[in-house]
Order: sequence, then structure tokens, then C-alpha cells
Amino acid sequence: MELLCIQSQEHPQLPLAELKAVIECENIQAEIEVICEGLVILKDIAEDKIDEYYRILTRRLGYTHEVHEIIIKSSIEKLDEDISNINWPDYISETFAVRVKRFHTEIDTVETERKVGGLILNCHDNIKVKLRNPHSLVRLVAFENDVYVAIEKIKLNKKHFEDSKPHKRPFFYPGSMSPKLARCMVNLSRVTEGDLVLDPFCGTGGILIEAGLIGCKVLGSDIYWKMKNGTAINLEHYGITDYRTFNLDVRELKMYEKVASVVTDPPYGISTSTGDIEGNDIFKEFFYAIYDNMKDDAYLCMASPHYVDLKPMADEVGFEIVEQYGIKMHRSLTRIISVIRKKLD
Repeated sequence: MELLCIQSQEHPQLPLAELKAVIECENIQAEIEVICEGLVILKDIAEDKIDEYYRILTRRLGYTHEVHEIIIKSSIEKLDEDISNINWPDYISETFAVRVKRFHTEIDTVETERKVGGLILNCHDNIKVKLRNPHSLVRLVAFENDVYVAIEKIKLNKKHFEDSKPHKRPFFYPGSMSPKLARCMVNLSRVTEGDLVLDPFCGTGGILIEAGLIGCKVLGSDIYWKMKNGTAINLEHYGITDYRTFNLDVRELKMYEKVASVVTDPPYGISTSTGDIEGNDIFKEFFYAIYDNMKDDAYLCMASPHYVDLKPMADEVGFEIVEQYGIKMHRSLTRIISVIRKKLD
């Protein structure tokens, strides 16, 4: 069986990297086929695993907009025939809508939606078309001459990423990371439900919110009391209760329980982040501070400015950089998202 993922195209690499990280840490047994940017198929999924994997992906992913179970792969020429041959009562029981998504093709979306909707109605009694909030969504994805016919069984909560933007939280401070990127970074750190996630520069808690919402235990610290307090306010607002927050310098961290991952966005090049350390030494001090607080198989996912070379500092402390992705912020700054882990012996 197969799942079709329609991904965000706001970054050329992060959506696929996030998907691969979730597949890895959740032990999802599937082959990945990249059709084009924004369109990925997970193939060779066991029938008894399809619903479990579907739930995991829709619960976790940030840069994937939709996940659908593929019914058939057709073509533009054979679409009408193939639609008529599907046993639609297996997939639709009440109201439905048909939506077409195009990739590198000129198929007429409105006409195709209308025609396919009519064909489905002819194949199934006691159902109706409902364009707003239908019970079932039939998603056709056209790529060149191919058409994937799929059904949406579980919706991703895309509304969350809009409703949880930094300025909409009870405690707000300028410069906070977007929820989508925060979720992606949590996923890149390869954590699973129940793992302990640390953000030692927690700010307003955006990263910890996303980790908490996928079922992680979260721990945040910040040198500023108002940030520590604000993080707690925001976590409570989103119903996250398995958390601890501390007001301390990152160099003072002494964890009783080693963490499964560190996900963070350190303040760039300013002395306030660690009290009395300036420039790139902040990152070296940070690496030394968290190393012994992490499990041996733990990952660190962090943001940093492009002009800071993390590799020599990471190597010195005993980390290795696994992946890096650049996000253009403006003409003079690119933010680098790095996935780092302890060096394997």
C-alpha cells in the first residue's frame, strides 16, 4: 500500500528531510519515491501498518500539507475508466468532495473535479457532493501525464501552525521562530513520544510547544526570568503539562536525567545569551555545557547564522554534524539549521 504526501515548497530540502527523520525515528517501513519537489510517495507499506503510519505522519509533520492513501495510479487518458471501476462504497459513506492538485501538467482542475465527482455519484447510492467540510475528500494529484487517485482519512492540523504563531500566544517577544520551523527542528532531532527534549535558550517556548504537542516531555531554561516564566505560560496555554522550566545560564545545566535531544535557537553573537561570553565562543561554551547532559545517542538540532563555522567547535567537543540546511532570512543573513550528534566510537 502507498501513502501520498503533498509537501510545502517554501524550502527545497527541509520538508523531505523532516519526512525522512520521522520515518527513521518512528521505524516506519516504507520506500520513499520523490516524484518532484512537493510530491512524495511512501511505497511498499504493509496493509496492517498503513493506518498506524498515517496517524504518525499526520500527528508529527510540519512541512507536509496533506497525507493521503493512494487508491490507484491512473493517467489523464484512462482516468474516467479507472474512476468508474473503483468500488467507492469502500471509501465514501456520506458526503464527499473532489479536489485536484497539479504538478507540471496542464490538466483542467475545475473540469476534472466536476467530471470525477459525477462519475463517483454514478457508482454509489446515498452519497452527496459537499464542497465545504465534506465527510470524505477524494484527492487527485496530477504529475505530467500520471494521475494519483487518493483518499484523505486523517487531516493534518494545518490550522495549528496559523493559530500558534508567536504574536498569537499569551506571552510574546519579538524574534520568535515560526511554529512550522520549530516543529521541523523537533522532528529532525529524531525524538519520539515520551522522550525528554531540552531547549536551553527557550525564549517564549515555541520549540517546546511543538515538542510537547507530539508527546515529548519538555525542559526549558533561559538566562532571563521573564522568558522562563513566559515559556511556562505558553506551554500551559497549549495544554502541555509535562514540563519544567528553569532560570539559569546554560553553563550551569546539570541534568539529573540525560535528555534524548536538544533543540534550540541560540541568540546570535550577543553577550546576553550566556552572561559574559561574546561572539562565536557562545557556541563553543554551549556545546561543552550540553554534551554531558545528552544521552549517547541523542541528537542536537540548532539554528545559527551562516557566518559561524560550527564544525571545528563541534569536533573539539565531540560532536559531528550530520545535516545542514540554509534558510535565507534577508540579503545579509542566512540561518543554518544543523543536525548534530555525539561522535560514534
